[in-house]
Amino acid sequence: MVDYHAANQSYQYGPSSAGNGAGGGGSMGDYMAQEDDWDRDLLLDPAWEKQQRKTFTAWCNSHLRKAGTQIENIDEDFRDGLKLMLLLEVISGERLPKPERGKMRVHKINNVNKALDFIASKGVKLVSIGAEEIVDGNAKMTLGMIWTIILRFAIQDISVEETSAKEGLLLWCQRKTAPYKNVNVQNFHISWKDGLAFNALIHRHRPELIEYDKLRKDDPVTNLNNAFEVAEKYLDIPKMLDAEDIVNTARPDEKAIMTYVSSFYHAFSGAQKAETAANRICKVLAVNQENEHLMEDYEKLASDLLEWIRRTIPWLEDRVPQKTIQEMQQKLEDFRDYRRVHKPPKVQEKCQLEINFNTLQTKLRLSNRPAFMPSEGKMVSDINNGWQHLEQAEKGYEEWLLNEIRRLERLDHLAEKFRQKASIHEAWTDGKEAMLKHRDYETATLSDIKALIRKHEAFESDLAAHQDRVEQIAAIAQELNELDYYDSHNVNTRCQKICDQWDALGSLTHSRREALEKTEKQLEAIDQLHLEYAKRAAPFNNWMESAMEDLQDMFIVHTIEEIEGLISAHDQFKSTLPDADREREAILAIHKEAQRIAESNHIKLSGSNPYTTVTPQIINSKWEKVQQLVPKRDHALLEEQSKQQSNEHLRRQFASQANVVGPWIQTKMEEIGRISIEMNGTLEDQLSHLKQYERSIVDYKPNLDLLEQQHQLIQEALIFDNKHTNYTMEHIRVGWEQLLTTIARTINEVENQILTRDAKGISQEQMQEFRASFNHFDKGEAEFNRIMSLVDPNHSGLVTFQAFIDFMSRETTDTDTADQVIASFKVLAGDKNFITAEELRRELPPDQAEYCIARMAPYQGPDAVPGALDYKSFSTALYGESDL
Repeated sequence: MVDYHAANQSYQYGPSSAGNGAGGGGSMGDYMAQEDDWDRDLLLDPAWEKQQRKTFTAWCNSHLRKAGTQIENIDEDFRDGLKLMLLLEVISGERLPKPERGKMRVHKINNVNKALDFIASKGVKLVSIGAEEIVDGNAKMTLGMIWTIILRFAIQDISVEETSAKEGLLLWCQRKTAPYKNVNVQNFHISWKDGLAFNALIHRHRPELIEYDKLRKDDPVTNLNNAFEVAEKYLDIPKMLDAEDIVNTARPDEKAIMTYVSSFYHAFSGAQKAETAANRICKVLAVNQENEHLMEDYEKLASDLLEWIRRTIPWLEDRVPQKTIQEMQQKLEDFRDYRRVHKPPKVQEKCQLEINFNTLQTKLRLSNRPAFMPSEGKMVSDINNGWQHLEQAEKGYEEWLLNEIRRLERLDHLAEKFRQKASIHEAWTDGKEAMLKHRDYETATLSDIKALIRKHEAFESDLAAHQDRVEQIAAIAQELNELDYYDSHNVNTRCQKICDQWDALGSLTHSRREALEKTEKQLEAIDQLHLEYAKRAAPFNNWMESAMEDLQDMFIVHTIEEIEGLISAHDQFKSTLPDADREREAILAIHKEAQRIAESNHIKLSGSNPYTTVTPQIINSKWEKVQQLVPKRDHALLEEQSKQQSNEHLRRQFASQANVVGPWIQTKMEEIGRISIEMNGTLEDQLSHLKQYERSIVDYKPNLDLLEQQHQLIQEALIFDNKHTNYTMEHIRVGWEQLLTTIARTINEVENQILTRDAKGISQEQMQEFRASFNHFDKGEAEFNRIMSLVDPNHSGLVTFQAFIDFMSRETTDTDTADQVIASFKVLAGDKNFITAEELRRELPPDQAEYCIARMAPYQGPDAVPGALDYKSFSTALYGESDL
């Protein structure tokens, strides 16, 4: 009999018993050293023992059912060693020695020893577990033995990311449940208590079995039952624990949880192995499919490229010449287009074909496949041979194109030369026949005829100069015929047309010269008469236009003298009209003589005199206009004379009244100024005297109204000046308004003095003294500037007596200042730098308190409190910018 406790601390299992592996996997002894002594602690807790019994029993049955049996009581059913040996055979896949079938105790011990020896043969050193304890039904030893079996056969071989056993199983759980909310697997007890971790493992591998989002962390029993039932129904994992056993235990049993979770690992790892096998097959098939695809692509690309070479070579070997250089140039452009557009993609295809072929062969060699053999005629060498043939044909075609183009260029140059010279000649002759046939000389003037003759002489010189070009055109056409030019027919037709036209131009040129010279002699006789007419018609026409302008000229006069001067000038003009009429008749007689000569010689005059635009019709029309304007001018001058006589009467009438009202207003202004300085008696007496004086001024208003009526008549008559007076209505109005304003201001000043006297308690003697000081004071410059800033704050340059009274009152009476008001507010505020609305309402009358609250700004000082108001800025604002 050995000590089982030492087995937990000293003995190890697995091939890594010498120490930790590279991935952090430890030995069974290391793991067991970290566990609490289960036989001294766990089994003392009935809840944990219950969980182990239930879990270990279910785990054993999950394997025993493969052999067609199971256990009911883990303490009793393993006592004879038979089912224990059967369990080891199922989970190891190996045969154990033949068990003994006897019922005696020695038979049972022998069977259990066989089982324990088998466990030891797997690298697990059992300590403190003997066959006698198992045969005697020792629950502690039986559970320890089953846990050892579970560790060896269900947990030891788990390996995840270079960690194994318990740590590997824990890491596997953490990796699988990491994406799930409310799941944080850190151990094999508390982390599984709410059931979410079990559900997360199932959902991660079989999401269709679990509706994870509907699970609640605060309902662990439902969560655990859901996971256990789904695992049993769909994953063939028996229910090893009850939900209540886990929930009602402060710390679920770690070994029970590990056993349960290992079943999930093995269930899902089997599916993962199948998936890995499928992936390996898919990978092999994908490589094979890719290779087949590359083979098909090669075959298709090779076929397309060889077909293109087969179609292109006959085109490059075509040597049929064209008739025109344009057609040959089109062939060259097609060839260049082939070089630029069509061939480069094929070069790329050929290169890509070789690359694909090499790549395919490399992939086949690396994947242990046989080398690819293209179809007959589609080898890379076949394509290279075809490509070489293509480039040879291409080189010969390009040389033929260039030679043919050079030959056609030589022939086309001669034809182009013919066309160019012919076009220049035809452009020159265009319109020449119509010009020579034109009978423009029949309606031309003498100067036009002379110009036409000079123009015709220039044309004759130009015609002679073009004789050489016609001869050159004929010579080139002959040469093209000799060279058998393809378009010789059109060249000959065009050349014959040019020669025929040239003969016609010579005949027409001679006929036109004779007609021009004849017409010139006929027109010279008429030209002298036209010149005489123009010399006399121009000044007469200017005289009539000036007369019409003067007779229709608008005149503006302002005096009788001006209108009488205009009447005298008009009478003098009328005395010249008989002589003007005789000159008119003489000018018209010259025009009639010129018309008679033209008709007798059958000459078509152009209808106008070349020396003037003044026709007889214009002269007669303007003469009639002058005859009509003379009486109209007489009537207008007489009307204006009557109007000026009426305007003179209005001027004198206004002047007589204005010369009275103007001086009266000026006199009153001077009197008011004197009264305001020399006021005597009490202020009430002065006020009474001024108001009486004001009434006398108002009573004078009818005289001003009469003057306004007279001024309106003058405005309606548009009279703008009046030499009989220096007063205008505007001056009178301004003077009257100033008079009324001055008397009103003086009365108001006295009234304000009364108010100031009564408010300040100033005696009559003081007021008189202030008046005397105001009239005569003279102080130093600095003091004077200070006083002026107070009595004339707007810098208008004027100081009223009222402003002076206010200044003297402040200087001589006791008044409140801004500092005094600030000090008063500080008293009300309890010596604080601010005051609150409640303090104002408590200390001041309601209306004045609300007035202050509405106008005081919030206090911004460091000692401010909510609702604090700034009484200092408010007090300063009451007195302006400075304390007066």
